[in-house]
Amino acid sequence: MEKKDFIVAGLGNPGDQYRSTRHNVGFFIVDELARRWHSATFLEKWQAQYVSLSVDEQKVHLIKPVTFMNRSGKAVVYFYRFYKVNPDQLLVVHDDLDMAPGRIKLVKGGGAGGHNGIKSLVETLGTKEFYRLKIGIGRPGNGVVHADFPVDKYVLGNVTEEDFNILQSRYDSIEDGIRTFLQGNPARAMNLLNSLK
Repeated sequence: MEKKDFIVAGLGNPGDQYRSTRHNVGFFIVDELARRWHSATFLEKWQAQYVSLSVDEQKVHLIKPVTFMNRSGKAVVYFYRFYKVNPDQLLVVHDDLDMAPGRIKLVKGGGAGGHNGIKSLVETLGTKEFYRLKIGIGRPGNGVVHADFPVDKYVLGNVTEEDFNILQSRYDSIEDGIRTFLQGNPARAMNLLNSLK
């Protein structure tokens, strides 16, 4: 297997006030991967917190932009260009309003769907042909939150204990899927992750 650099970028907002919010589930996943892969403490450069490590003989850069969500691309592009990765070597983990809490879907390309972090990445990188691991957070009207509740306030609200427990129960599967992706098998990773209900 050819050795390559991969970037796994979790999207979210920096700061304690956002730490447990729905919009930060990308950070949740990157933090969990770092813990499982016995990484050192996150360092900071290029407007991101990052850690570089070896996973199954591939070099992986886990990053969390500290630019705030709508400027995520400004941080990711530094790593993208410096390590000379192509879109197939970039995996972006982010929240998705249109999927139920805990639902997971790995896709390649596609529109931003109103997600400002993805919009920033597409604009800054000049391509949308990177991989995205979408983590469902539901939307107002599909649970206990009233349909008229503003979406911007909803995504910046804290994840409920119930929804967090659902997500945690999928961490093993998420890690397996991401490892499979890093091994150069994105189609198999999609089959593993997208079959979860």
